[in-house]
Amino acid sequence: MPLTDIQIRQAKPGEKARKLSDERGLFIEIRPTGGKFWRYRYKIDGKENVFALGEYPEMGLAEARAERDKARALVKQGRHPAHVRRTDRAKQAVENQTTFKIVALEWIESKTSISDSYRNQLTRAFTKNLFPYIGRMPVREITAAHLLECLRRMEKRGATYYAISLCNWMSQMFRYAVRTLRAESDPAAALYGAFVREPVEHSRPMTLEEMERFRRELAGYGGFRTNTIALELMQLLFLRTVEIRRGRWEHVDLDAAVWDIPAELMKKRRRHLVPLPPRAVELLRELHTITGGRGLMFPGLRHPDKPVDGSTFNRALERLGMKGFTCHDFRATASTHLYESGLFRGEVIEMQLAHAEGNQTKAAYNHAQYLLERTEMMRWWQDYCLVAK
Repeated sequence: MPLTDIQIRQAKPGEKARKLSDERGLFIEIRPTGGKFWRYRYKIDGKENVFALGEYPEMGLAEARAERDKARALVKQGRHPAHVRRTDRAKQAVENQTTFKIVALEWIESKTSISDSYRNQLTRAFTKNLFPYIGRMPVREITAAHLLECLRRMEKRGATYYAISLCNWMSQMFRYAVRTLRAESDPAAALYGAFVREPVEHSRPMTLEEMERFRRELAGYGGFRTNTIALELMQLLFLRTVEIRRGRWEHVDLDAAVWDIPAELMKKRRRHLVPLPPRAVELLRELHTITGGRGLMFPGLRHPDKPVDGSTFNRALERLGMKGFTCHDFRATASTHLYESGLFRGEVIEMQLAHAEGNQTKAAYNHAQYLLERTEMMRWWQDYCLVAK
């Protein structure tokens, strides 16, 4: 007789385990502890076997019968249900280790030649824009359509440029997955050209009149003094914004008037010597009275152990009324006026701009060879800037 749910619920445990049979090999085992477990009895090659289906009441009578029917279908094929289950679980375990998220994080970790900040940027980009949507999917099953949907979300919020960069990073990740036998192809490659990059506005050098306006506005600026000092240092030293932001006091020798920036803090990953003209030394001595107790020259307000936010100085420049200019334009300004002066050799100017030198031996030699010329050039540039008032 087939079992009923009432029979199963009312069945009481005894001193020994006992069984209540249903149909077609299905039965429920009732243990002395009160536990009730579904089992399926079957034969293959004349040998009797028992397959565990689940526990009652988590698995009800109807579900137990359905699972029994699945197991019976396997038995008819000569396959042991327990063997199939172990194989399926092993496959799932492998799939769990080849999800998009796991492979992506592994790829990021494998990039040993990149900086920590770049590694963090990659991790943030994938975590925010991809993992919530496709992170749990097996990397083999991801198509260009899945990726396009994620990138379209970015485009809708105005992050088209970021989407283009992320598409390139995804392509690198999928090529890594192919090399490590977790994917067959790179679906991101099909998306090249799907997004149009807006025209890039190149740096525009300030004219002498604009430099004069900058100096006047700077003198009357009512914001944080550290921002004022940073802007003037950018004009005098024409370092990149990130190099100013990450500056550390241990690299500055005010008595020797030199800022020796180590390779790890430079964009081009090459040590950079910055001769400090008198006005820069004066500004840095003042800055030291404000932030000298910390390692960072320009610490963030909310997180003093980290550099000030990357947009801080550009916002200060906007508040000065210098619309149309960014902090990076100080580099173009210095380069243009120094070249136009005709007083300095191009290689000296390029060295002070910290542009990459292909030959490392030559680059190291030039640091010492050009230092005197660079010191004279920085002093001349200081005087040129100060005249613009």
